[in-house]
Amino acid sequence: MRIALDAMGTDTRPTNDIAGGILASRTFGDTIVFVGPKSRIEAELEKHDTEGCQLEVLHAPYDIPMGERPADVIKAEATSSIHLALAAVKKNEVDAFVTMGNTGAVHALATMKILRRIPGVKRPVLSAVFPINDHRMLFLDVGANTDVKAEWVTQFAAMGSVYSQRVMGCRNPRVALLSNGAEETKGNSLIREASRNLSQSRLSFVGNIEPAELMTSVADVIVMDGFVGNIVLKTFEATTQYIANLIREELSADVLSMLGGALTRSAFQRLRRRVDTSAVGGAPLLGVNGVVIIGHGQNSPSGIMNAIGQARRAVEQDVIGAIRCAVAEEAVSIGAAKDAIDAK
Repeated sequence: MRIALDAMGTDTRPTNDIAGGILASRTFGDTIVFVGPKSRIEAELEKHDTEGCQLEVLHAPYDIPMGERPADVIKAEATSSIHLALAAVKKNEVDAFVTMGNTGAVHALATMKILRRIPGVKRPVLSAVFPINDHRMLFLDVGANTDVKAEWVTQFAAMGSVYSQRVMGCRNPRVALLSNGAEETKGNSLIREASRNLSQSRLSFVGNIEPAELMTSVADVIVMDGFVGNIVLKTFEATTQYIANLIREELSADVLSMLGGALTRSAFQRLRRRVDTSAVGGAPLLGVNGVVIIGHGQNSPSGIMNAIGQARRAVEQDVIGAIRCAVAEEAVSIGAAKDAIDAK
């Protein structure tokens, strides 16, 4: 395959981006197209052994800062790494795009300017993949749509189910709706209507779940609106970091604690691997006409390689075509259910 990688995405740009792309090319045998300032990319490549790797450079003189507003990004000249990489996807010059860069910019450019939405998709959705109890769970939406309609939530679930099945290996993904209680009567009007729609869909809907159940592997796909989802995402990341800091502080508090830390180091290393999101690397922007994987700016080279691995699996499994079919099927299913209710 040919995978476009934003060379200016991570916080260490382009150090980890280049190292991750080389690792991916060596591991998967794909051509990695680094997108960014040619001189900086080539200077970084000289620090590595690239023998046997299939690497190309697509010159993009500008990189979008993390704080740049999506509205300004859309109006800006199309010379950024994100602009040119998405354009390459649209023109079928590459099979997918992977970035650790500005999420808002990627979403805005992909949705409103370059790739556009898959026909029938009301709103594209941002997702996040978390390893919980050695089980990968897909959360969506985690920030793209703060004000949503119930029918959109059903589409989020349908698109998430396709990705969970085809890329993450779940045969029959279980879908749950995040609410303030498991009962059907709980939640606001949006949650109650979305719950009814999901119950009438062809998806494997297991009902509403409370926040406490997010850590129990009760489902494979968790759907919510983007406002709540973004809070969940940031709380999860902050809590993980907080606990890690507490453990480090306590294990260095005194001599006995330091000795105990040394004795249990292997256990803590295993714990770290179990919650390390770099094992996933990134998550898809679903609903646009192309495979786009977005990861965290602090990603390591191995995390970037894993994000590229997700992208190539999404291409292999024709996730875009499957979402197109799923959205059409769910529209027919929900429409028939509503007609039946109206007839009564």
